[in-house]
Amino acid sequence: MEEPLLRSPGFRNLFVANAVSQLGSQISYVALPLLAVTVLGAGAGEIGLLAALSTITVLVLGLPAGAWADRVRRRPVMIAADLARAGVLLSVPVAWWGGWLSMGHLYAVAVLVGAGTLLFDVASLSLVPGLVGRGRLTSANSLLVGTSSGMDIAGRSAAGVLVQVAGAPLAVLADALSYLWSAAWLRGVPEPGSTAVREVAVREPLGRQISAGVRFLFGDPVLVAALVQGTMANLAFPLCSVLLPVLIVDQLGYPEWVLGAYLAVGGLGALAGSASAHLIGRRLGTGRATWLVSLATAPASLLIPFLDRGPWLWGAAAAWFVLTFRTGVNNVLLVSLRQRVTPDDLLGRMTATMRLLLMGAVGLGGLLAGALGEIWGVRSALVTGALIMAVSWVPILLSPLRRQP
Repeated sequence: MEEPLLRSPGFRNLFVANAVSQLGSQISYVALPLLAVTVLGAGAGEIGLLAALSTITVLVLGLPAGAWADRVRRRPVMIAADLARAGVLLSVPVAWWGGWLSMGHLYAVAVLVGAGTLLFDVASLSLVPGLVGRGRLTSANSLLVGTSSGMDIAGRSAAGVLVQVAGAPLAVLADALSYLWSAAWLRGVPEPGSTAVREVAVREPLGRQISAGVRFLFGDPVLVAALVQGTMANLAFPLCSVLLPVLIVDQLGYPEWVLGAYLAVGGLGALAGSASAHLIGRRLGTGRATWLVSLATAPASLLIPFLDRGPWLWGAAAAWFVLTFRTGVNNVLLVSLRQRVTPDDLLGRMTATMRLLLMGAVGLGGLLAGALGEIWGVRSALVTGALIMAVSWVPILLSPLRRQP
C-alpha cells in the first residue's frame, strides 16, 4: 500500500507553500481592484487594464521561462519568485502610507507579480511528477487544486471583510507576508530529476529548446484540444468577473464584503469540482468526464449577465458556483493528463507554452472587459463572456481528447 501523499515531506512542504501563497494571492485578487476603485477612483477601463496586466506578462516571458525551467533547478526559482513578489507587494502599502500611490504604481505591481507567478507556476507544475510519480498525478493535483480552491474561498471572503475593516493596503500587506511564508516552506522541498538531462539542455541553444516545446504541444491533438477549450474558458472568465467591483460595489451599492462573498462562491465551486475530479475521472475516463461535465455546466453562464439587486445577485452567484465546479474538475484532470503525456525534459516548456496561451487569454479577456465596459457598459462584458463560456465544451467533443482514459 502506497504512503499517503501528505506523509511525504517533500510533497507536504510543496503543498503547504502553495496553500499559503494562494491564500494571500486571493486576498490581493480582491484588494487590488478595490483599492483602485475606492482609493484612486478607477473606472471600468482602468480596472480592465489592471486585470489584464497581471497576466499579459506571460505573453512576453512565457516561452523563455519554460526553457529556463528545464535548464535549472526548480526549487530555487520558486523561492526567488516568492521573495520577489513579496517585495513588490510591500511597496503598495508603503506608497499608500507615503501618499504617492497611483494607478501607474498598481500597473507596475501587476506586471511584476505576474512575472513572478509565471516563473513559480511553471517550476511548480514541472516539479510535481518527479515528487510523486506519474501514477499518482491525479491524486496529487486533486490535493493541490482542491487546496487552492479552498484558499480562494478563505482568501476572497477574508479580503472583503479585511478591506472593509482595515482597508485595502493592509490586505495587500497580508499577501506579501504570505509569499515570505511560502518561501520558508519551500526550503524543505527536494529537487528530483536528472542533472545530466539539464546539462544537455544548457548546451542546447535557447531558441531551439523553445521551438521543441512548441512543436511538441501543437503536434499532439489531445493537448491542442485541451488548449483550445481552456483558452475559450479563460477568455470568458475575466469578461464575467473583472468588472464586478464596478458593478457590485460602485453601481449596485453593495458593501465590499458582498463582492468577497460572491467571488468566494466561485472558490467553493472549484473546491467541490477538484475534490470530486478523481472519482469522476475514474468512473468516466478523463475525456468523457471533461466534456460531459463541461456540457452540463457551461449553459449556467447565461444567468451571469442578469446579476442585479435582490435574488438575481445570488442566482448569478449560484451560476458562478456551477461554472467554477467545471473549472475544478478540468484543472485536475487536464493538468494531470498534460503531465502524464509529456516527457520530463519537456515539462517546463510544455507548461510554459500552454500557460502562455491560457494566461494570454485571461489578459485579453481583461482588456476586452475594460473596453466593452467603457463603450457599452459593464453588462456588455458579462454577456460576451457568458456566450463564449456556453460553447466552450465544443473543442473537446470534436477531438480525440474525449476518448482519453
